[in-house]
Amino acid sequence: MKILGRLLNRERPTLSPGDEARHSPGIEVGAITALSGGPDPNEDALLTLQGVISRGEELLPLCACMVADGMGGHAGGQIASDLAVRLVGEWIVNRIYRPFLSQPDDPAGRQPVSQVLMEAIVAANGKVHKACPEGGTTLTCALVLGSNAFLAHVGDSRAYLVSRDTIRQITTDHSLVSRLIELGQITAEEARQHPQRNVLYRALGRAGNVEVDTYLQSLPAHSAVLLCTDGLWGAVSEEEMLSIIGTAPTAQAACNHIVDRAAEYGSDDNVTAVLVQV
Repeated sequence: MKILGRLLNRERPTLSPGDEARHSPGIEVGAITALSGGPDPNEDALLTLQGVISRGEELLPLCACMVADGMGGHAGGQIASDLAVRLVGEWIVNRIYRPFLSQPDDPAGRQPVSQVLMEAIVAANGKVHKACPEGGTTLTCALVLGSNAFLAHVGDSRAYLVSRDTIRQITTDHSLVSRLIELGQITAEEARQHPQRNVLYRALGRAGNVEVDTYLQSLPAHSAVLLCTDGLWGAVSEEEMLSIIGTAPTAQAACNHIVDRAAEYGSDDNVTAVLVQV
């Protein structure tokens, strides 16, 4: 993948006119999903939709991306995660991308982005619940529009905001150990080894209804949004993720390196990462 814009610690390289025409201005996306090496199928899924829309003299980056971590084995989890990202992606195309094309001068006729994302996940929840009642999935979705990221989230996959020298978790894990940390009953380090660290109290497809968290995050220059499943954040520390992202030459190289590091540390889960650099 070619470099699309400035990375976290680097000036933008010189691109030929042909290269400039093929890339969204100021944005670069990397994505990877990898098996844990065990006998089970990969229950993770990801989706990215990247483009650019003109608005007068301005070119506006538009990127939707999401990660999902299924639960319930091949008969449930793999189907649930794959179905969830496809359904939400279809909803975003129909309710966000198409209105931008058909109503470019009528923002009042378009739904708020956060509302669209929430409704997309609620609709996907009902369909996943009917299609695979024995399964379920996490889902963390980000839509980057210009200098803002709209996020919607269920489960314990995560979204991080990454800048030159800091990394901050945006989403809240809907897990038992996260709740115990909030109550002060265990520490974050103890949570990594807790026997119930994989127990979720909220997931997509587990019931007929689901509560969705939404966030609006401004994106400073030289920042990035990292979406990842627990196979990554459970194995690689935030400090190490920050270091890898800050020194990698491209977003794809950063994703590849982070996943390789999780494997080196013996992650026993599938690992998925999507990185959107601004």
